[in-house]
This record gives sequence, C-alpha cells and structure tokens, in this order.
Amino acid sequence: MNVIYILFSYLIGAISFGILISHIFSLPDPRTIGSKNPGATNVLRSGKKLAALFTLLGDALKGAFTVGLAQYFELSPLMLGLIAIATMIGHIFPIYYGFKGGKGVATAAGILFIFSWMLGLTVLAIWLGVFFIWRFSSLAAIIAGSLSPVIGFFYGIDFYELIASSIIALILILRHIDNIKRLIDGTESGFKDKK
Repeated sequence: MNVIYILFSYLIGAISFGILISHIFSLPDPRTIGSKNPGATNVLRSGKKLAALFTLLGDALKGAFTVGLAQYFELSPLMLGLIAIATMIGHIFPIYYGFKGGKGVATAAGILFIFSWMLGLTVLAIWLGVFFIWRFSSLAAIIAGSLSPVIGFFYGIDFYELIASSIIALILILRHIDNIKRLIDGTESGFKDKK
C-alpha cells in the first residue's frame, strides 16, 4: 500500500501546470522559450501574468495536495517525507513529458506549507525579500530553499519532515547549478527591466 501512495504522489507531481496552462491560454510551450523550463517564471516571460499565476498555484497546490492527503489519512511521518520527495521527483522528472520537468520551486513551497504554515510563510517571505532586492527568481529560490531546513528545525517540524525538507533543498540547489554559474559570471536573466 505504501508503494501505491508513493507512486500516486509521483504521478500527481508529474503533472506540469506550466505546459497545461500555456496550452489553455494558447501560449507557446514554455519548454520552447526562455529558459525552456516549464515553470511559472518562464511562463511569465510569455507576457501573461495570469497564466504565470495559475502555473505557480497549480504547481504549489499539487505539492500541498499529496502531503496534505497523507496527513489526512494519518500516514506515518516517514511516509509523509517519502511522499513529499516523490512529488518533487515527479515534478522534476515527469513521466508524461519525457522525464524533463521544472525545477520544483513552487511544488517545494506547497510541501513546506503543509509541513508547517509558519515554515512556509517564512520561506516565502525570504523568497520575496531576495527577489525584490536583486530581481533574480533563481537567487531567491536558492537562498530560500537552502534556508528552509534550518528554519524548519527552529520551528520544530517532525524529524522526517526535516530530512525531507533537507533533501528538497539539496534538489533545488542541484536544479539551479546552471543558474548559480550564470549568477557568478553575471549572465543570469533577471527581471530588473520588467515593468
């Protein structure tokens, strides 16, 4: 039964709202423009803020849904952590799209909010603060994601949730390696000139 829960979470995580919403709004496939990443930031580059917002919400809600469902059915803390990681892996390596997915920022946020709403709000506040100062969504994601296990520890989240948030933070950093390189050499695409 546990395998079924994990597989279900992976399949939910593998749904790409960036691709679905872009199709609904008759926008270019986000995998063919900008960073070629099917996430909200890249959908925003199409110029449709509403489509980007729906992408952000969809990707966040699927993370909240799978972990929230696990909490509702009172699954063990270990299963909760495994389900969170399975959802992230589904988003990043989706079976529906040739195992080429997004970076998992919004999905991670949804998961963290279910772990602890205070953790989720604090991480969101850090993301917003970094973004509005430096205007790089990648930098905001790297810093906020990296700090999430530390913040979770201080808020006293469950041990397995702490392990899961640490693994998710590591995944986010690894998914942003190219962004880190571009941030260092000054070629990263930001939103400094966006109105």
